Parts: sequence; C-alpha cells; structure tokens
Amino acid sequence: MSSITFLGTGTSTGVPQIGCRCKVCQSKDSHDKRLRTSALVETDDGRRILIDCGPDFRQQALSVSFSPIDAVLLTHEHYDHVGGLDDLRPFTFMKSMDIYANDLCAKNLKQRMPYCFAEHRYPGVPKISLHILQGNECMEILGMKVRPIRVMHDKMPILGYRIGNMAYITDMSMIRDEEKSKLNGLNVLVVNALRKTFHHSHQTLQEALHLIGEVQPKQAYLVHMSHEMGLHAEVEKELPKGVHLAYDGLRVQF
Repeated sequence: MSSITFLGTGTSTGVPQIGCRCKVCQSKDSHDKRLRTSALVETDDGRRILIDCGPDFRQQALSVSFSPIDAVLLTHEHYDHVGGLDDLRPFTFMKSMDIYANDLCAKNLKQRMPYCFAEHRYPGVPKISLHILQGNECMEILGMKVRPIRVMHDKMPILGYRIGNMAYITDMSMIRDEEKSKLNGLNVLVVNALRKTFHHSHQTLQEALHLIGEVQPKQAYLVHMSHEMGLHAEVEKELPKGVHLAYDGLRVQF
C-alpha cells in the first residue's frame, strides 16, 4: 500500500514563529512544532515522490531514512515551497532529478537557480530535469497515476496533485467545480487550512471543512497551518469524524 509522510505541516513562518510568545509557539507538545509544508509519497514498490521542497528540506530529509527520491512535484514557486531545492544535490549525484511544475513556477526556478540550467554547469550543482505541466494531464510517474489539480492561491494559479486515491492541495484559496471533480472517490485528502479567521490567499479552517464535506474523502488531513490555528490538542477535538490536523512525521497509508 502507498503512503504519505508529512515532512512539514506549517505555514511560511513555521511554528513556533520567530519572536512570538503565544501559547502555541511556547507549547511543549511536539505536535505544535511545524516545519514548512512538504510531504513524501512512497509507492507500493518503494519509489519516492517528494511534494514541494522548502527551506527546511535538509532537516526534514535527515529525519527519515535515506533512500533515493525519484521525482519532485512542485505546487508553486513561493520560497517556503522551493527554497530547499539546492539541497537535492546528494540525491542527484548518480542521475538527474525529474521535477514537475507549472509554467510560472518553472520560469521562476530558472531565474532563482540559473546555475542549475546553465549550458556549462559547475560540478556538484543539482542536476534537474524540469517538466512543465499545463494542469490538464493525466500522467504516470513511477507507476503511479498522477493528475494535476488547478487551484488558485489568491491571484496565482498553482497546482495540487492527485496520486492514486490520495490528493494533496496546499496554499489554496479557491478551486473551480471542474477541478473539484478530480477529488471524487478519495481515500485521503490533504488540504490547507491556515487559521480560523479570514485570509486573502489561504483557506480558513471552515472553508477547508466545507470542501471536505463536499467531496467526502474517507479521511482528510489539514496542513499549512499557522500558530493562529491554535493548539493541536484543542483543535483536534473540534474537528468532525475523519478529519485531522496533520503533524510533522505523521505517516498515512492510502
């Protein structure tokens, strides 16, 4: 059975947030320690797909057993989702890394990391094979059916991904009905919920719960949370049956 491991479940500032003295940031509960959001999918035959590669990736990679990463799916180009790509170097010593992204994200990567795409690259830089997605493909990656899901992050078009019977969406503020139909029949839905109050570019907890209620996955896990969401132990008790706050290190089979 395939699985997803949550390498990080926090928003762009992480939790605790630097300089904050709120009860969440001072919590001793390990569930309230959230690195920047990223996940690792492992297939039935042991192949591994990384979803996003933020600035905490090195720390996250050291927390799990070292095995090759076979592909990377990027949701969008914001730093908290791509800031660790240079740390893929040890995974590309033997072969280049297949990285999938939409056109906007791909252009940003080439501007941010030009040394990875130069004609004559400096020895040791990450070897990247960049694949540009339109968002309407149905692909097979490492024997897994992968389908991009087009959503909006405020005014920015970004991607979620359906991988088999699991879908992963982060940083979303809006999803159209035709994309929502890609979420039917899921065993596991991973979706963002920043906090309980309105935010212009991220779903609130209530908006995430509304989407979950619409598509009816067997299980749902919330990610990309800020310290304003509240204490993990308290919020978890408020959630409907089958809905959970994800936490760093959690592994879920699908």
